[in-house]
Amino acid sequence: MSSRLVKIATLVTLPLVLILVIAVWTRPVDAREVHDFAPPLSESMSQASVAAANARSAVDRALIGRELGLTNPLVLPAVQTIYFEQTGHHLSNRSGFLDYWRANGQTVIFGYPVSEEIVENGRIVQYFERARFEYHPAQGAAPAQVRLGLIGHEILAYQGMPAGIPDPQNGARYFPETQHSLWGEFLKYWERRGGLDRFGYPLSEVVDENGRQVQYFERAKMEYHPEDMIGFFRSMERYNGFNLDTLFEVRLGDIGRRLALLRGFDIAPVAQLAGSAVWHPAIWQRHIDVDLSNQWLTAYEGDLVVYQAPIATGRDGFNTPTGEYAIYYRLPMQSMSGCAGGECWDVPNVPWVQYVVGGVALHGTYWHDAHGSGVRMSHGCINLRIDDAQWLYEWADIGTTVSIHY
Repeated sequence: MSSRLVKIATLVTLPLVLILVIAVWTRPVDAREVHDFAPPLSESMSQASVAAANARSAVDRALIGRELGLTNPLVLPAVQTIYFEQTGHHLSNRSGFLDYWRANGQTVIFGYPVSEEIVENGRIVQYFERARFEYHPAQGAAPAQVRLGLIGHEILAYQGMPAGIPDPQNGARYFPETQHSLWGEFLKYWERRGGLDRFGYPLSEVVDENGRQVQYFERAKMEYHPEDMIGFFRSMERYNGFNLDTLFEVRLGDIGRRLALLRGFDIAPVAQLAGSAVWHPAIWQRHIDVDLSNQWLTAYEGDLVVYQAPIATGRDGFNTPTGEYAIYYRLPMQSMSGCAGGECWDVPNVPWVQYVVGGVALHGTYWHDAHGSGVRMSHGCINLRIDDAQWLYEWADIGTTVSIHY
């Protein structure tokens, strides 16, 4: 998805951006120019778009149900089981692994399963591209029963500790537990994507590995991919003086897959179990909840929370409308302009845009970092950080319902 964004974006250098006026601008406007911010589709067209998407989802759900209904019920799994064609392996809730995967990052954090559930050292585990899930029944009810294995320790035992001198003065955070520091993009990713529970303590400093900056943690390996952010957003970082992040600027390495191979496990695809469903977005009903009082967004699959993010919505005079809506139009990037309330705006390269009602959309922002602060900044749209907006764009689709309320 990031390559599509790079292709469609105009790479604007900082001097040119300054000439064109950076980020959001407002100006007094002649009364003859005033008009509402025009939605991309008429009301009838947006309704037709949502209806068509819902019809496609209904067909998809019917196909899944028909597939399961034709299966001999005597061989159905005792719990819900999903088959991933991408790697040829299953993921189920026998040990709570499926819901843990869904609720804690899915493919972005863990990747796809590369093994079935197996017993390793007397414990039920499952390997993923970037992690190992472990079943710890003594920890209590799910999801506490699922822990992430210390695969960072284990992969380094095979390949050796990377060079790098611990320097407590170098980082924004120093961990005496492992005598390593954490700073920069890796620190921000660590803090925002799960911290100690998800990644553990750092086991190395930031080191160069095959021309790329990486850092090892107890449960993960982080890799820095600065090329994922287009030049325009880099210019905005420098001009505005705050950090921006794309979803894949920091990525997790495939040490789960590598460790499984080093341990001698067969990760070849297996046949799909009778009664299991192939992974498909239609399996669970997707829903987005926008809380204007708390300036917070929550994404659901059925009743399960799968993502949360801070937002900034419409300021007084441009209040974000409340109600029950659905995404009806989407663009990975758009230049937004309009006039209303005595002012006009012209904002280039707005990323990951999903319209929900009229001209009101979910989208990423690069001109402020007030998300979740309670400061409402927009002309009615639901502003997100760029990486959060990208996650939602990758996950949602036309027809995904959106509830906006106080």
